[in-house]
Amino acid sequence: MANSIIPLIILLLVVALFSAIGFAVYTIAQDVSSNTRAKMEKRNISFSKEGMKVSVKEKRDEEYKDQTQSVLVKVWNNTSFPAYKSRLWDNGASGKEDDVKRR
Repeated sequence: MANSIIPLIILLLVVALFSAIGFAVYTIAQDVSSNTRAKMEKRNISFSKEGMKVSVKEKRDEEYKDQTQSVLVKVWNNTSFPAYKSRLWDNGASGKEDDVKRR
């Protein structure tokens, strides 16, 4: 009788071990899923039974123009035109020096 109980106890321990591992994997998968869903919803992407929905974040016209102008100003400030001479301003050089150089 003792010989028939030992395999039953081993079987129950193995089943308990596999169920504990399965529960841990399930719990981790649910946490990853909920964290990913929350991060995607912050970026205006939502998942539902019908599929994925992407919403467009509204931007006011003024914000769009400010960002565009900021980019253009940064590009202008970080470029250099070695042979460029403006007709509108002299970039710090006096007009007399330009006249001397032209002669």
